[in-house]
Amino acid sequence: MPFADSGGTAVYYERHGSGPAILFVHGSGGHHAAWWQQVAALRDRFTVITVDLRGFGRSDSSMPEFDGQDFPGDVVAVLDREDLTDAMLVGQSIGSVAALRAGLTRPERVSRVVLGHSLGGISHPELRELAAADRAEAVKLPVIDRLLTREFQHRRADLTFLFQQMGTFNVARMQDLRNLDTDGPTLEDIAASGVQVAFLAGEQDAVLSTKTVTRAHELLPGSHLEIVEGAPHSMYWETPDRYNAAIARLRTTLTAPKEAV
Repeated sequence: MPFADSGGTAVYYERHGSGPAILFVHGSGGHHAAWWQQVAALRDRFTVITVDLRGFGRSDSSMPEFDGQDFPGDVVAVLDREDLTDAMLVGQSIGSVAALRAGLTRPERVSRVVLGHSLGGISHPELRELAAADRAEAVKLPVIDRLLTREFQHRRADLTFLFQQMGTFNVARMQDLRNLDTDGPTLEDIAASGVQVAFLAGEQDAVLSTKTVTRAHELLPGSHLEIVEGAPHSMYWETPDRYNAAIARLRTTLTAPKEAV
C-alpha cells in the first residue's frame, strides 16, 4: 500500500491508470474512496491519483489535534514521492484550498489547479465578503441539502446514504480544515507562480454561488471558469458524468501561461 511521508506523517494515496496526471483532493467529508466514479471513468486516459489528507481515510489519524495548515504538505508529499510533473490538482470544496497551496509550493510539479466549488482560500477582501454572504445563506439549510439536491436525495436514497457514510471513516472534522484559509495566497501570488487556475462551479451550488465564483474569475487574470448546469456542491457525486467530462476537458485544454515565471 502506498504511503507518502509528510513531515513524519504517513499519508495514504492510490494511483490508477496512465497518461497525464490528475490528483484529486477531497473535501471535509471525503477521502480517497469518494472518487470512485472519477477513477473508473478517467483511468483509461489519465493517471488518476487519490489521496487521504491526515486525519482522513487511511492516513495517519493518531495526532491529538489537526492543523489545516499541514494539509497542503500532505499533497506535496505525494507529488514528490510520485515525482510528478505537469500534474493537475483538483480540489473539492475546502480541499481546493489545500490543492492551491500545494500547487503554489511545487509549481515545477503542478501546471494546473482546479478549484471545485471553492475560491481556494484566495486572500482578497471583496471575495471574502462575497463568500461569507453565501455561507450565511447556506447555514440556514440542513447539511445534506447544502451538498446534494433534494431531488437527488429522493431519487437516489441509496447513494445519498453512502455519501453520508463516507464521512464516518474520518477522524478530522470540518473545523480542522477551516484553518487552511488563514493567510491565503493573493491574486498576485497566483499570477507570479505560473500555475493555471480554473474555477469549476455548479449552477445549483448552495454553498458558494456562481455569482461569487464568477467574480473571482474576473479578478484573477488568465483564470478559467466553468459552470456546470444543474450541478450541486457535491457535483462529483451527484452528476459524475458532467463532472468527469469537465475534468477531462480541463486536463486536456488548460495550459500554464508561457510568460509566468
